[in-house]
Amino acid sequence: MAKAAAHADVKEMPFERALKELEAIVSRLERGDVELEESISIYERGEVLKAHCDQLLKRAEAKVEKLTFDAEGSPKGTEPLDKNG
Repeated sequence: MAKAAAHADVKEMPFERALKELEAIVSRLERGDVELEESISIYERGEVLKAHCDQLLKRAEAKVEKLTFDAEGSPKGTEPLDKNG
């Protein structure tokens, strides 16, 4: 619970901002110029950011539909996006 409360601001972030911060965290961790305690702290924040981005992407995916066409190639409507195709 403490970790979630410490990163409560993430819940309100738009996808692009959360992704940008997550990328910055990954970059810092890859460079290795962060002390152990800070590494742990920013890694935990990265986990929260990743989960938030995943959730936002799943919501967006659920809204995506693909166009359907009749035999003549004219649009006839939409249907849910097939995740497997």
